[in-house]
Amino acid sequence: MGRIAQFLDRWHQRRADERWARVADAAPGLESFELRALRAEARGMRRRLDRVLQAADTRLALPALGGGLPQMPLGTDWSWRPEGWRGALPDSGAVAAGQRTAIGENLALYHDCPLGEVVMRQVRNGDESDRAPFGLAIDVFGFKGSFLSLALNLPDDAVAGLRSRHLVRAELVIDSDRPVRAFARLNIKHGPNLSQPVSNLPVEGRVKVAEFDLAYADINDKRIERAWLDLILNDVSMARIHIRDVVLSRRPRAEL
Repeated sequence: MGRIAQFLDRWHQRRADERWARVADAAPGLESFELRALRAEARGMRRRLDRVLQAADTRLALPALGGGLPQMPLGTDWSWRPEGWRGALPDSGAVAAGQRTAIGENLALYHDCPLGEVVMRQVRNGDESDRAPFGLAIDVFGFKGSFLSLALNLPDDAVAGLRSRHLVRAELVIDSDRPVRAFARLNIKHGPNLSQPVSNLPVEGRVKVAEFDLAYADINDKRIERAWLDLILNDVSMARIHIRDVVLSRRPRAEL
């Protein structure tokens, strides 16, 4: 970028800053129709700013913890750490009072407890063994529901080229203040049908691995539309659960 372009860029930025400072001072006395227009404009700007902040936090947060992905199995053709574990989310926490509570674009918590005493929040990890720079903490107080699950939508590139000859792997690092039974369910929508292979997660140990062999999932390779992973937690009353890392990958099964 040349000096003239840099000068013009700084000038436009300064003018924009001055304008929004004036708008902030005048906002309490504006008419409602003016406020609606300004609110829409400000929200559009905030979405773009949040994207910049998230990208910066992802690159700059705790390099020692946010290194690369763990070693993938031989033949892996796709791997992914979701955004909630890579970088800071614009909305870092919520009280899960309703049946569905979203945190980020692709992550939501579901439960049927009428008490609404479930809190989830993004946290900074603090140890190299946590692997990812960020984690997700779920605090459950009184719980009288029948289920609690965390749903994670897989990106489009996870579905592109996905076939029944693939093995899908989910590797998680989970801490809890007491043993919690959990299992992972992979949901694959193909045409009007939904296949849902399930894998139990071990109770012992922090690192928990679930693998799904799609040869047994009875899916139509030509009609796969979307996929998501459910982490279903049982017996969670009065529990604190930290999901320190989540990494998903896939690899083709060895031909026999």
